Amino acid sequence: MSVTFDQVRNAPEIRTYITQADASLIALGFTEHSFAHVGRCAKIAGDLLADLGHDPRSVELCRIAAFMHDIGNVVNRHAHAISGATMAFRILDHMGMPPEEVAAVITAIGHHDDSTAFPVNALAAALILADKTDVRRSRVRNKDASTFDIHDRVNYAVEQSNTALNLEEKTFTLTLTINTEVCAVMDYFEIFLQRMVLCRKAAAHLGLTFKLVINGLTLI
Repeated sequence: MSVTFDQVRNAPEIRTYITQADASLIALGFTEHSFAHVGRCAKIAGDLLADLGHDPRSVELCRIAAFMHDIGNVVNRHAHAISGATMAFRILDHMGMPPEEVAAVITAIGHHDDSTAFPVNALAAALILADKTDVRRSRVRNKDASTFDIHDRVNYAVEQSNTALNLEEKTFTLTLTINTEVCAVMDYFEIFLQRMVLCRKAAAHLGLTFKLVINGLTLI
């Protein structure tokens, strides 16, 4: 029997690791990495592969990888992609997932972190696009604007954010509306340029061109 996305999403063990990982990131001052983030990633990554015509099982494995991709933060933020992939191997193997499917999932998880990310397979490419484009005000948990760091400012400045696949033009576009009184557009590039480069590589792996539109201007 195949391990399903619903089984993974509802597994108490996995939900505990995600909750505790996010608690550590709260203490470290990071933006939200809990169920809103991983749920959004699972939807966007899975929908992207489905719309591109990938088989249903690959789509489900992609959703599983996206939902589990940040569990390694329960160990430490440093090298969390590697620890997360190792944890996912144990969990999914114990749940009875076949080795070739486990391999696909942990490969995607292991290649999603900014400094070491690379779209080595379709699951990894879709996960990178979903993860790196999740910029939104609701991810900011610091309620004191006077103490915002640049990550807080950039995310808080985003008033609207959406991604869109255009099959005719073969583009995947991140469209943002940024309040420039909170954050300059250049601040966005200061911390997210590496992520946007990764998005270009990930989109190319899927036969797409990545586009970034901020306040109506196409910047990439």
